[in-house]
Amino acid sequence: MAKRDYYEILGVSRTVEQAELKKSYRKMALKFHPDKNPDNADAEHKFKEAAEAYEVLSSPEKRQRYDRFGHEGVRSGGGGFGGGMNMDDIFSQFGDIFGSAFGGGGFSGGFSGGQRRSRKGTNLRIKVKLELSEIVNGTTKKIKVHKMVAADGATFKTCSTCHGSGQITRIANTILGQMQTASTCPTCHGSGQMLDKKPAGSDENGLVRKEEVMNIDIPAGVEEGMQLNISGRGNAAPMGGVPGDLHVVIEEVEHPTIKRNGQNLHTDLYVSFVDAALGGSAEVDLVEGKAKITIQPGTQSGKMVRLRGKGLPHVQRHGKGDMLVNINIWTPKELSKDEKKALEKLRESDNFKPQVDHDEKNFFQKVKDLFE
Repeated sequence: MAKRDYYEILGVSRTVEQAELKKSYRKMALKFHPDKNPDNADAEHKFKEAAEAYEVLSSPEKRQRYDRFGHEGVRSGGGGFGGGMNMDDIFSQFGDIFGSAFGGGGFSGGFSGGQRRSRKGTNLRIKVKLELSEIVNGTTKKIKVHKMVAADGATFKTCSTCHGSGQITRIANTILGQMQTASTCPTCHGSGQMLDKKPAGSDENGLVRKEEVMNIDIPAGVEEGMQLNISGRGNAAPMGGVPGDLHVVIEEVEHPTIKRNGQNLHTDLYVSFVDAALGGSAEVDLVEGKAKITIQPGTQSGKMVRLRGKGLPHVQRHGKGDMLVNINIWTPKELSKDEKKALEKLRESDNFKPQVDHDEKNFFQKVKDLFE
């Protein structure tokens, strides 16, 4: 089923300010909160849907990418929960938004009234280099990642400080009577667990660094600097919490003859003076294969030819960009005696003297028109 628009989910306009966005999300989250809608699969879906929308739109960087590329850009750029979304993850990130409406923002299914909270592992960030030939169709890359994982043999037990609640409760006597306050347990940091058996070589959380080889799917049309988010493939979390994410940053390898401008491509084609004057045909190198174009008689140097649909695909939308071919007239550097004589006879011909048409657009105007 196609994803709904994030702004539509939260019932806000595309120009909404952050304060109004947060207010709208809180309203939706409280409406579909699991404690308020027990055993209601539809409400749980809408609760998660609202959380995902807010996770993206509350981040200026992710929101900008979503506004430009839509849902595909969010998946590529490191936003959204994707298939790894769960209630613990939502409450660990947005628990402050619920305030005291549900006992401090808790969820009875995994938070024990808002006291225990699941810790999340740190994110990892790597760079992947891609050729244009890989970008045009998308590709699968095998990468190596050094990450923190749970050590073999590590075991955990209930925290002796908070007894598994994740919080420390204190009672103070005041002039108004006894006041009760709660804070995150300093021993287990709110997880309710602590390391019981620490394998050799592991850290204080029972984690060790290992190399993992994985395949990542990269969609067609990605751009330099775009970031792909792979949920749950980052560092493991302490005490069995939620793993972090892996952010994959795209780097484009420069093509020797083809330049990129968004989804459009640009290349130069050199033709002889004879072909430019008499007309002919020529082959142009594409990212994949070649294309044959017709050289019209009287072609001038700097003429632009558009090959529609021969560019790169859009990450979000259907269709492809174009290939723009800039035609240059090649002049030989050395001539034979016969060639010189033939050209000398043409030198004085009025037809071979430049006849500049000032109404004709210059190079920069042509490029601007083609890209528009």
